[in-house]
Amino acid sequence: MAACGLDFGTSNTTLGLVTGERPQLVPLEGRHVTIPSAIFFPPGQPAFVGRAAMAEYVEGTPGRLMRSLKSVLGSSLLEETTPVGRERIKFRDVIGRYLAAVKARAEAQTAREIDTVVHGRPVHFVDGDEAGDTRAEDALREIANGIGFRHVSFQFEPIAAALDYEQQVTREEVALIADIGGGTSDFSIVRLSPERHAKAERGEDILANDGVRIGGTDFDRRLSLGTVMPLLGLGSAMNRGDLDVPNAYFHDLATWSSINRLYNPKTLREIEEVRRDARRPELIGRLYTVVEAERGHSLAMEVEGAKIATSDAGRGSIALDWVERGLSAEIDREDLVSHTDELSRRIAARVDRCLAQAGLTADRIDALFLTGGSTGLPHVRAALTATVPNARVVDGDTFGSVGTGLTIEAARRAA
Repeated sequence: MAACGLDFGTSNTTLGLVTGERPQLVPLEGRHVTIPSAIFFPPGQPAFVGRAAMAEYVEGTPGRLMRSLKSVLGSSLLEETTPVGRERIKFRDVIGRYLAAVKARAEAQTAREIDTVVHGRPVHFVDGDEAGDTRAEDALREIANGIGFRHVSFQFEPIAAALDYEQQVTREEVALIADIGGGTSDFSIVRLSPERHAKAERGEDILANDGVRIGGTDFDRRLSLGTVMPLLGLGSAMNRGDLDVPNAYFHDLATWSSINRLYNPKTLREIEEVRRDARRPELIGRLYTVVEAERGHSLAMEVEGAKIATSDAGRGSIALDWVERGLSAEIDREDLVSHTDELSRRIAARVDRCLAQAGLTADRIDALFLTGGSTGLPHVRAALTATVPNARVVDGDTFGSVGTGLTIEAARRAA
């Protein structure tokens, strides 16, 4: 029997075991230790997960793709059903099938049965809703028990990242841990040292925890609404009165967890009615094309790719020629910032709350440890570093620090 650390993320998942004396993330898809948190259900066949799920969808295989599964935890969507082929299954069962596949791959890779898990969790699954937080954790515990984990416990994701960072600390320091992931932004202020790393009980070293339900998928959504959805009719006028085209379709299409809501005959009939009454029917025709072809996730992937390209190189392009020949959206850093800067400021504001909770001023922070994919956004990084300007900035393993720290914690708890 073995204990693992499981970082089930909004965008990616890792699972780690201690091999010898070192925590190791297990390859879950080929040589990759990360696996996208995605599952694809082709009709009459076993589900695909991870990159294979995305590839099947992109290649046009009939079926249903679901991504950003974690985002339904703590919401009413968790108990709702979604059509998969000829059946309807609950979203909690979709999560269970995905995590069961991850567990099975890890067991096959290591030839060990894994019965104990330390699950990562955000500081807040749901903002300002303690009962929602409890429901989300309880649901994740039930799902883990249902797929064969007999012993289930949890650790805050930024605390896990701190345990990973502490492996390289050579003297005592106070660190601000910033884990800016796909669905949430989480912070901890922790006292770290080589001597403290050996302690089993670390409660007195945790000075503050806080978080907000904003992550990379929210940046995708804002960017999509600002640059792509107007090309499909968002903000355009109806022929009657001073009304604009209904915007609910565009918000669902720009939100990873809501895209599948659009894929039904009723929505297509409604969009066709809107097209007949719209002042720019050709724009609504583009929306119809995307929904009829069930290509909303393709659109979201293009937006995500352009966000990353813009962060890295200053410019990105969203190819939409599959919607209409010659159609595209070009994005530069100014566009990215203008559509998403409010999100970066809201994330950074949580640092001030964290400092207040710890009873510290910014100059008391020795190191700012960054992990999570959204720390790669330049304006997010700038907003965070400005909150603790004297701190040494340390970049962690973008997608692996939390999983590694959870594995360290799992080994401690199983000892």
